[in-house]
Amino acid sequence: MSCSASRKLQVTNVLIEGRENPMGINTLTPSFSWKLQSEEHDVMQTSYRITVSTEDDLSKTQSILWDSDWVATEQSLYNTYEGENLQIGTTYYIRVAIKDNRGNVAESEIQRFHTGLLSTSDWGEAQWITKEVLPDSLVNPLPLSSSKLRIDKNYDLPVFRKNVELDKKIVSSIAYISGLGHYELLMNGQHVDDAVLQPGWTKYDKEAYYVVYDLTEHWQKGKNTIGVMLGNGFYYIPPIKGRYQKHKVAFGLPKLKIKVVNRYVDGSEEVIDSDESWKVHRSPITFSSMYGGEDYDEHVLPLNWSEPDFDDSAWDAVLLADGPTLRVQETEPVRIMEQFKPQSVNRINEHLHVYDFGQNASGVVHIKMKGHQGDTVRIYPAELLNEEGRANQKHSGSPYYYQYVFAQDGEVSWRPRFTYYGFRYAEVRLMPANNQQITVEDITAEHIRNGARQIGSFQSSDTLFNQIHTLINWGIKSNMVSVFTDCPHREKLGWLEQLHLMGPSVQYNFDVERLFAKSLGDMRQSQTEEGLVPETAPEYVHFDWGGDVFRDSPEWGSSSIILAWYAYQWYGNKAFLTDNYEMMKKYMNYLKGKAKDNILYQGLGDWYDLGPERPGFSQLTTPGITATAIYYYNWKIMGEIAELLEDEEYKLYADSLQQGVYKAFNAKFYNETDAMYGSGSQTALSMALYMGLVDETNKDKVLANLVKDIANRDTSFTAGDIGHRYLLQALQQAGRDDLVYAMHNDDTRPGYGYQIRQGATALTESWAALPTVSNNHFMLGHLMEWFHTRLGGLGQEKGSIAYKHLRISPKMLDVVKQRAVTFESPYGLVRFEQDGERYQVEIPVNSRCTLVLPPSSDYQINGKIVETQEHTLTDDGLEIQLGSGIYDIKK
Repeated sequence: MSCSASRKLQVTNVLIEGRENPMGINTLTPSFSWKLQSEEHDVMQTSYRITVSTEDDLSKTQSILWDSDWVATEQSLYNTYEGENLQIGTTYYIRVAIKDNRGNVAESEIQRFHTGLLSTSDWGEAQWITKEVLPDSLVNPLPLSSSKLRIDKNYDLPVFRKNVELDKKIVSSIAYISGLGHYELLMNGQHVDDAVLQPGWTKYDKEAYYVVYDLTEHWQKGKNTIGVMLGNGFYYIPPIKGRYQKHKVAFGLPKLKIKVVNRYVDGSEEVIDSDESWKVHRSPITFSSMYGGEDYDEHVLPLNWSEPDFDDSAWDAVLLADGPTLRVQETEPVRIMEQFKPQSVNRINEHLHVYDFGQNASGVVHIKMKGHQGDTVRIYPAELLNEEGRANQKHSGSPYYYQYVFAQDGEVSWRPRFTYYGFRYAEVRLMPANNQQITVEDITAEHIRNGARQIGSFQSSDTLFNQIHTLINWGIKSNMVSVFTDCPHREKLGWLEQLHLMGPSVQYNFDVERLFAKSLGDMRQSQTEEGLVPETAPEYVHFDWGGDVFRDSPEWGSSSIILAWYAYQWYGNKAFLTDNYEMMKKYMNYLKGKAKDNILYQGLGDWYDLGPERPGFSQLTTPGITATAIYYYNWKIMGEIAELLEDEEYKLYADSLQQGVYKAFNAKFYNETDAMYGSGSQTALSMALYMGLVDETNKDKVLANLVKDIANRDTSFTAGDIGHRYLLQALQQAGRDDLVYAMHNDDTRPGYGYQIRQGATALTESWAALPTVSNNHFMLGHLMEWFHTRLGGLGQEKGSIAYKHLRISPKMLDVVKQRAVTFESPYGLVRFEQDGERYQVEIPVNSRCTLVLPPSSDYQINGKIVETQEHTLTDDGLEIQLGSGIYDIKK
């Protein structure tokens, strides 16, 4: 909130490196952004002033490291620190002051940020510690999918303890911690936060993440205990018979690195490092796997193992180990975001109950139960049920289960810690040791996902479209963790085509700027020496089935270019381009080497299109069309990026290659007689149109063929994972939103409505919601973009970056009579609502909008005739120029 005495201008949401009050940043020259609010109209920032200090009292001028003084600019995004050198591991304070074009002045509240540890030497004496070390011969950071090698030994998961005596008053306590694969940090028996699956998973042979905590309030006078539990995550996939194992990646065994810096009131400092003085014990979590589930045996350790009074004299000394380079985690952590109670329970018999939570979602089961010593409770989560009404994991990774073993009589409340699954149902098996009764007191499905804020919404008078939006949204939420995954059960891998095809939908709904940046970092670290960006990142398995078809598909690897370009346009952060420019050029050089006469033939094509056979490999589109169209699009983007980065030589090079691919594509695939590309599939025609591969003189004929194909199929679509977004985009470019509407406002044939009709509660892998594939999948949700950009009208003017100049141009106003969309742009809240012929528009401060409505001279804007507002009549409609503020428009 603002400190300004006036409501006419407020400075809100001050961001340091894209985050509010971040604990840990990866630079000593951070960037600062902010949003503004005002009750007035047409308000623009005219200048800013940034003050950074070592103390939270900015009146102490001797502590100020940077006073930018007043800088005359509208720029409120990514203004870079230019003061005295900042130090690692230090907390700083910032205030932003703003002047606007109305003569108002406002200041933000004081915000803080903490710099991270930027090199290995910054960790001082802290070392990686572990219980056991995996032999070098078994370390395998990139196993082949066809590999038969198995690790025979089962390794224990560790828990760690460190006792610390506190005999003086503490001023601050900052902890830096990485536990691989995942950790939970406890102080005196209490968890220090509510995050799960910390830290996010990465390409561990390149780098791992650490997290920074303020532990000041967690210390007590006298004896204290730091406790840490570790899980395998994707750092190590344990082999065990009778449990599902998708692949066999082994970077090493779980390990911990932690540094705690305590500062005391007397001015002294104490550093607590992970070293040989820590104690270790095997964990009560006796099995944990991202693919197989998790087991807990209460016999191994009492619940108070991490409390100060616990006797750890029988615990072992830790071993020292090597570990990866560390970097501060900048994405939001994964958290429990929603909870579901059972809607029904099927008690198949006394010891077998099946619960229906009503929603297919990523997560775990939290169960409260009463049992006796030796009793076992086992839980099988599942998306679907079989004919007997029991959990069906056949096509989502089987067997996967959670198991708890009681060590004493009593009641426990338990949830797995270091794994998750995609499920709607939970089959609970009660296995008493002595024929005594086990009772389930309470059971909850806990949905886990990345903690990125929801920043957008969509609602309309079309009930089916609202249901479809919800369906797609659950596909997104269930596959948005520290990686955008394909599905939350059998694979959990970061398949890359989703990022550039579904990214436009996601960014209208969630604050995922940092998650996109991480995804691009995963691509950089997974890129091969030859330049290939593999289809999954982080790459944990080298798929070698059928050659490299599941590793080298340009429609997937090109996220390294397309996502970076899109994200720069969405957020205005040039680092999306500069950080990834070398990766992009290296990948384009790789593709150039694979091209045959400027045509690419490798890859999966239009995966999961609607053809006569079971979905999978592209059935309807001529091989080479999707890969080469993406290849052309890449060169087009690379030319624009090179120009923006003032790389004139590469700009000329990219433009030349773009023209070469254009000519080759048309020579190879275009049939002049029929005005068709390849087989004439919807995907082939749409991609050629959208990418700009169709000669101007042929556009009408190619478009007519596309429309004809749709009409001949009674407005059904056939495009799959790659082609569907471009089908929608090509029709939108041609102004044929009526066809988009007709194709998708139907539940009688494979598509979104059909999935809902089949009982789906999350987006499924196949258009027909087949029970033989995943029923919670991310890849086909492209219609969500149409909801926000066409029904909601949200977009930006050509040349605008970060929605500085909005263009709100809603379609189908006479068909869908009511709609409401919101979107928090980098400048603030954007809102458009329609109710019949009445519209409400909200534009954030420091941005502007072109609103496009059906032509009329009868509009009144906030009670004044439209002539009082700048407007123009164009082919698109009546274009009204609006500054910031709230507008009520009606006839």
